[in-house]
Amino acid sequence: MNKPRPTRSLADLAHGFLAESFAKQGFAQTELVTRWKDIAGPDIAAHAEPIKIRWNHTRNDEPVEPATLVLRVEGPAAIEIQHLAGVIIERVNRFFGWQAIGQIALRQAPLARHAPRPAPRTPDPEATAQVAAGLTEIADDELRAALARLGAAIK
Repeated sequence: MNKPRPTRSLADLAHGFLAESFAKQGFAQTELVTRWKDIAGPDIAAHAEPIKIRWNHTRNDEPVEPATLVLRVEGPAAIEIQHLAGVIIERVNRFFGWQAIGQIALRQAPLARHAPRPAPRTPDPEATAQVAAGLTEIADDELRAALARLGAAIK
């Protein structure tokens, strides 16, 4: 008899193989890449993204010197990002909680642009009303309206 396996979220499944890939690039944590916009700020994140962390020297797997954060930067914004290097280092180190990054190296290249998510479609009001008419047993008005919208969106 097959035992049911516990369900795991996609984030948990992806974390295993992504963590290995990030580790090859010097990232001990995936959050620096995944939360870059929150860490660096939207103005900096619009023109730069982390590629890797280059750890200079280690002793017993402990860094002796602060590392170099390598950023991919769009060509026209490279000078501005270079002038903001101190701010970026401060924000990244605040995120890590220790003096992990000592300098920044820039690589000029186009950024990986992610397509914006399309706005969710609003269900047809007639279909919503039709589904709501069949939900007479639900006493809570807000729940009934939410289920009617869900039912109309599924149809």
